[in-house]
Amino acid sequence: MHSFPILSVAIWLPIVFGLLVLAVGSDKNPAPARWTALIGAILGLLVTIPLITGFDSSTAALQFVEQANWIERFNITYHLGVDGISMWFVVLTALITVIVVIAGWEVITSRVSQYMAAFLILSGIMVGVFSTADGMLFYVFFEATLIPMYIIIGVWGGPNRVYAAFKFFLYTLMGSLLMLVALLYLYTQTHTFDLATWQAAKIGFTPQVLLFIAFFLAFAVKVPMWPVHTWLPDAHVEAPTGGSIVLAAIMLKLGAYGFLRFSLPIAPDASHFLAPVVITLSLIAVIYIGLVALVQTDMKKLVAYSSIAHMGFVTLGFFIFSQLGVEGAIIQMISHGFVSGAMFLSIGVLYDRVHSRQISDYGGVVNTMPKFAAFSMLFAMANCGLPGTSGFVGEFMVILAAVKYNFWIGFLATFTLVLGAAYTLWMYKRVHFGAVANDHVAKLSDINKREIFMLTVLAVFTLYMGLHPKPFTDVMHESVANLLSHVAQSKLPLTQ
Repeated sequence: MHSFPILSVAIWLPIVFGLLVLAVGSDKNPAPARWTALIGAILGLLVTIPLITGFDSSTAALQFVEQANWIERFNITYHLGVDGISMWFVVLTALITVIVVIAGWEVITSRVSQYMAAFLILSGIMVGVFSTADGMLFYVFFEATLIPMYIIIGVWGGPNRVYAAFKFFLYTLMGSLLMLVALLYLYTQTHTFDLATWQAAKIGFTPQVLLFIAFFLAFAVKVPMWPVHTWLPDAHVEAPTGGSIVLAAIMLKLGAYGFLRFSLPIAPDASHFLAPVVITLSLIAVIYIGLVALVQTDMKKLVAYSSIAHMGFVTLGFFIFSQLGVEGAIIQMISHGFVSGAMFLSIGVLYDRVHSRQISDYGGVVNTMPKFAAFSMLFAMANCGLPGTSGFVGEFMVILAAVKYNFWIGFLATFTLVLGAAYTLWMYKRVHFGAVANDHVAKLSDINKREIFMLTVLAVFTLYMGLHPKPFTDVMHESVANLLSHVAQSKLPLTQ
């Protein structure tokens, strides 16, 4: 289809630059490592632009396809391609990588080259997850994301970083091992790892349920869904600012993306059968986790719980099985990438100056940092789902789909807007408003040009997506329709 291997370049260019950063970097002179990392991240983003300009939104077929034999004996191929569901996530990953490199520019002073390299390598691996069309290749990329993030949290994190890194690694690895068993079962049935073949295969109801459970455990931990969410607040609190941004903006999406690629199309009958369970867990995440967020004293923990609640909304949208619900959930995932990334970036800006994440250590920040307070207000409003921001679009679509599906489910889902406004604005009020609380706040300097640039980029996307979501929804429309028509058809063998 396309002679130039855009997706391969998007995957391997950041990884090659990551290795190059390791080669040129030294703690005595970190400048070459920083500039090499920035060039690599920007080139990684530029490579993905043809995905947007050359994308054909009138078809649900995979585009920019590349295929080569990898392990011929087991019919494993290096098979890449994006459709309307995955295309935006490739671009989002590349964009967030640029933000993260700039975010750590002056802040990270020890082992700079390793820090920058970890994020570039992680970026390439995550693009690989979103653009693979082979089950085993997906599994390799999916698991490989653990290693750079484990290092990022464990080396540059807070006081309890080793505990948080271990917890993150063990939770996500244990879930994924069941997915490997499911992949091997599908291989024994079809003698291939090709996703399209798996999605077309006729599978009995009991194997479908077992496959669904195996996939569900792998992806639910990654999302993370209640009750396997407890690793996320720990990981966020201990991770450096860049780690939190990538974790919230991209890595949580890997699990939700897995539902769309594996659980729904491969086990559609089981998906319909177990949908009430997933919807119940999603509503618990939306309401209970929202209440948990209300009582947090640590800003990062509050935003981490907010992420769990927002991702609960995503899984709710998927399992309503409506065009509006699934598109709303995908829009919510993209929006959450901008908004949660910006929220963690804002907390990082304060932490760099005061070295505290406790809400009680702040107060009256608007008096000393008015520009920063204005940006923070925009992102707080987007986090609440204010109309005009990207946070509103996805939530509105999912709530509308939920009300059509079942009024009471839609009614309970709307609590996310009430609770989201409560905990976000309560935090904003205590941090930014009122009299200057202490000497730390009195001595604060407003954001510099580097910080203004990062926050402006995220603010522009948040507002653009909120005011004009059509370019985002148009791309995914055919792919979502194709997925739902596939899920609506029973795949049970005729003998059952």
